[in-house]
Amino acid sequence: MSSSQILISNATIIDGTGAAPRVNQSVLLSTEQIMAVGPTVDVDRSAPADAVRIDATGMTVMPGLIDTHTHITLGEPQSNDELFFHRDPAYSAILAGWQAQKLLRAGVTSAFDIDGIHHIGPAMRDAIESGLVEGPRMVAGQHALLTAVGGTAGRMIPESGTAAYAEVVRTPDEMVQTVRRQIKFGADWIKIHATGRIPGRPGELQVWTLEEMKTVCDTAHDLGIPVTAHCRTARSTRDAVRAGVDLVLHASFLGEGTGAQMMGREDPATLRVFDEAMEALLERRVPICPTWTFLANLSDFGHKVGASSAAMDLFRDEITGTAARLREAYDAGITFTTGSETGFSITPVGHWHAREMELFVKYLGMTALEAITCGTRNGAVAMKLDGRVGTLEATMLPDVLVVDGDPLAEIRILQDRARIREVISRGRRVDLNRPWPERRVLPDEKVNNYSTVPLTWDLVNP
Repeated sequence: MSSSQILISNATIIDGTGAAPRVNQSVLLSTEQIMAVGPTVDVDRSAPADAVRIDATGMTVMPGLIDTHTHITLGEPQSNDELFFHRDPAYSAILAGWQAQKLLRAGVTSAFDIDGIHHIGPAMRDAIESGLVEGPRMVAGQHALLTAVGGTAGRMIPESGTAAYAEVVRTPDEMVQTVRRQIKFGADWIKIHATGRIPGRPGELQVWTLEEMKTVCDTAHDLGIPVTAHCRTARSTRDAVRAGVDLVLHASFLGEGTGAQMMGREDPATLRVFDEAMEALLERRVPICPTWTFLANLSDFGHKVGASSAAMDLFRDEITGTAARLREAYDAGITFTTGSETGFSITPVGHWHAREMELFVKYLGMTALEAITCGTRNGAVAMKLDGRVGTLEATMLPDVLVVDGDPLAEIRILQDRARIREVISRGRRVDLNRPWPERRVLPDEKVNNYSTVPLTWDLVNP
């Protein structure tokens, strides 16, 4: 009987722990675990003669990437109109399963699908685990919990029930019942949309009280399930952490500069909220997933896809208005994870999962090694696999990348699929030689506009 072990030899290893890279190293792994990591001369001697051998001379071997903010079920909408009114449940489920393979091809071996449509996330997770669908290790939520006043879709959010990614809860009793039902039907996490957009009001506003969020957290925690919260104000970050949230998404506008100016309030009470948010994060050591990739893609490349300059400036300001205080949190020991917000037209599946590490270097001043640690080991907490994935150490789960080049010299090479020479997921090699998956987008998936601008007489007769 042939060996199912894989030996990767002659590599430079970045092990994900934050330790300096080591040269002339080998990794031996089975389908169950990493068997050994160490000098090539030692590990190769202990490997079975019939192990599959990969020569990684001149290459970097590192843990598989962990993306802790994805929305694989959304179908890459260009607008909320598409997302809310153009997504058939059965077709969306099949599409999500087809999309999952792209994460592996991009080097993502673990993903947190935070919320989605039609309760597809847990089913997709189970289909991957059973072998029906090719994809990374996955944990999944169901619908995000919203109050009727806000989400990211304004008046498209219904007064009750579900629509797109949203499930509206109106009373403490509904919050308790909904959390219990989502857990019953497979949610690994519960998500609260703590802030949302209200038509006619700038930015996002907090749309949950601390007491309401505490009701959700207490109910989920009683059943052993963690809670994450979308927070795009300092006050919402503060209250979410005080309520018991286990992972903060975005944690935007914690700084005293741009954030206060955008809200139009620079009074002492407002500035005190910024400090209280930081104090809560530091006291409770709650991890943060800034998820700047969506913002940076729109602000840096929006002109290539027709975005307005106002939208581009808005998203750039969110990063710069948050970065300084997040750096303080990082320096104080808060865990940072990397998330791409994959699932929208700005962040299509398989293309931008590694960009957050580049942004951590650029805006937070991290070293490339620190950023890689955020994108590997630190993400294990969101996967509920802390101490089991994210590092190259004996007994860890066998998820490994072989990269052509040195990501410490140029972090952006992790975004280039051509530089990812091997992806090993669950101890098995992913076939990277196949053509990249392509499909035809059906007309019913898109909004069919009569025109992009009104056809006025003046337009025809300038």
